[in-house]
Amino acid sequence: MHEMSVALAVVDQVAEAAGRSAGVTAVRSVRLQVGELAGVVPDALAFSFELACAGTLLEGAELITEAVPGRARCTPCAYEWAVGMPPRLTCPACGATHTELLAGRELRIVDVHWEDGPPHASTREPISEER
Repeated sequence: MHEMSVALAVVDQVAEAAGRSAGVTAVRSVRLQVGELAGVVPDALAFSFELACAGTLLEGAELITEAVPGRARCTPCAYEWAVGMPPRLTCPACGATHTELLAGRELRIVDVHWEDGPPHASTREPISEER
């Protein structure tokens, strides 16, 4: 499952960026663009991300994934189309096989939300047990 190596790389990159920003106390969310053709299973990535975050500044952070559909352009006729899954790389307009992938292989950190300053204390009262 290569999703674990992807999750570990994301955690490392976010932790490194947080370390360069003075005073970051926690990472709350990480938003990723995941291309349809990137070969990443979003559920497996979410599971791996949770494990990779344990014991780090990202522990408890939410992973938000945005799917990026695969798109291609035909080199001879310039027609563009959604390639889908499994990917259709032959031009639906002219049948040519010389195509350029425009989108769908992305695996990019788009946004990180973190807190800086002292950790916030909980203001909620504990739920009492009724007997």
